[in-house]
Order: sequence, then structure tokens, then C-alpha cells
Amino acid sequence: MKFVHIADIHFDSPFVNLSDKENLGDIKRLEQRKVFKKVIEYIKENEIPYFFIAGDVYEQKYIRKSTIEYINGLFQEISNTHIFISPGNHDPFIKNSYYNQFKWSDNVHIFSSKIEKVELENIDIYGYGFDDFYCTECGIEKINIENKSKTNILVIHSTIDGANLEEKQYNSISKKVLLEKGFDYVATGHIHKLDYDTEENQKVVYPGSLISLGFDELGEHGMIVGEIDENTKTVKTEFIPISENNFEEIDIDVTDMISKDELVEKINDLNIPENQFIKIILIGKRNFEIDRYEIYKLLTNERIIKIKDHTKINYDLEKIANDYTLKGLFAKEILEEKENAGEEALEIIEKAVEIAFEALE
Repeated sequence: MKFVHIADIHFDSPFVNLSDKENLGDIKRLEQRKVFKKVIEYIKENEIPYFFIAGDVYEQKYIRKSTIEYINGLFQEISNTHIFISPGNHDPFIKNSYYNQFKWSDNVHIFSSKIEKVELENIDIYGYGFDDFYCTECGIEKINIENKSKTNILVIHSTIDGANLEEKQYNSISKKVLLEKGFDYVATGHIHKLDYDTEENQKVVYPGSLISLGFDELGEHGMIVGEIDENTKTVKTEFIPISENNFEEIDIDVTDMISKDELVEKINDLNIPENQFIKIILIGKRNFEIDRYEIYKLLTNERIIKIKDHTKINYDLEKIANDYTLKGLFAKEILEEKENAGEEALEIIEKAVEIAFEALE
């Protein structure tokens, strides 16, 4: 059996604080539509019989009916494909959700908070959906697979082996338990990082978010295309990149630069691919004042959408310590402190120096 597995699309996300430039949120929302349509086209062209969507299809707070109608219209184009959706913490199956109040295409099955099994000819599909924005226990451990001669799939939004308190609020499930139950494939979502080929015949898979939603999701994004041998139950999966734009970060050290103009020239000389959005991270010790918004005005590449300033002022403490001033006295104290300070303490001391010297200007 062949299938496509995606998760974490987050349709109509507001993309707050993604960029210091206007309209990027609109660009990303259009990209969500375009990339999702690519998935549907792949399913159509390759006659894929099963489509698993493991949660967070949309943002409950922001989703528009027009977007739901767009999604459903695409579902209708692949009427011969069985579509299974497991609502997640951003799109839970609640009373006023579109999962509950919208007439979906006949080939779409949406799981609710009651663990359910859908029986098909040679395959049983199990699933569960969030009914709130949090889930501490879905009861998956109580499932007993009834017919292990069939191919058994679980579609679920979850945190596999969640360790801390926050992770356990988002349906933490033991990977060991899932494998002991005998699932041939677990199509899961929630973690936006791809995890599909870290072990032989991997059965518990995260496809990652369909498109990159920010600078904490660097690199390529896309879908999992898989095939399960119904006799041997061997799983073969392939990751297919499909996102339009990726997010990347570039560090620029300003230590040896003497002016804003030199920095701007360095940034403008960067060779940036057209499919990347870039965050510039300024590091090192600065010899001049840095105003990020002034720098934005002088940039020539529209792919640079964010600048973060992690630099520190380039103080010569030994020189300042020779001055008979408050700054000089403070510098002497700091030099003595630094002699016996550990790495963590040095970071605190450097920050204290910057704050103190700015106050003493």
C-alpha cells in the first residue's frame, strides 16, 4: 500500500514576529496554499490511495471559511484517495471547529477524541484527535490490534516519549508501547522537525511541518511518501522537499569592521538563493553603533527579512583602567574579577560592563 503523510500545515497562521518587513505573513499564507496544492497534485498524478494528515491543519483562532473551502475543494479532486485527519492542539475537534460544523468531502475521515478504527479491505486505520488545546492522555495504551494479518496504521498528533511537563501536555506517547502494540506505521505530527530515516524500517515518523514557519525551522520541508509491503510489513519511506521558501541564518562577525557602511556592504555582497529567507545575526565586538532599522533601509536584497544584533561593545578595559575616572576604577575591579571567573561568569561580567559603561557615558 502506498501513502502520503504530512502534518503541521497551520493554515492561516498570523506569522507574528516573523519579520521586520511588512507583507511576509501574506506571502507565507499564499505559500501554504501553493504547497498544499502540490501535495494534492502529487497524489493525483501518482494515484496514491491513502493520505494521512497528522494534525494542526489550520489555526483554530485565525482560520477563514474561504481557506477551509479551498482545502476541501482540493480534497474533492482526489476523490479516490482515502484521507484521514487527526486534529491536533492548534485545530482541535471542538464544538465550533470546522471539523465539527463543515460538510467535508466524502473521502475525508476526521478522528475525534474517541479512539476509532476504520476498517478497509486489507488495512485498518486507527486514529485519535485532540478535543482541546491540550491533551495529557489519549488512552492509546489501551488499544489492542484485532487483526495483525492486516496492515495496521495509527494517525495521531503526539509527542513521542515526551520527557518534561510541557511535552506531556501534548499527548505524550511511548514509542516502545506503539511498537509493542504492533502498528505497521505511525503517522504522527506536532514536532516540526523531520524524523523518518534514523533507524532501519522506521515505523514511527514525523514528516515535519509542510512549510517552514519561522527561523526555528531551518532547512527543507515537505512530505513523506511511503509504501508498506502487505506480506512482509516492511516500510519504505522517502522525504520529498516541497516547500517554496526555506529559512536560513547567517552569522556576520563585526569585530574587524570600523563603520556601518562596511557592514552594509558586507551584507549586500552576500549571495542568497531566491528560495531562501535570511536572518542575519550580528556577532562579535562592535566598534560603532548599530541601528538595525537604519541598516534595513540600505539593504538591496529583499530576501533578508530579519537582523538580530548579538554584538557587544569593543571596550579596551586595560586602557580604560589607567584613567583616573569612575570608568577607570570600575574597569580595574572588572579586570580583577575576570582573572578568576568561569565561562558563565565571564558572560555576566561582559554584560555588566556594557550596561555600566553606557550608564557612565
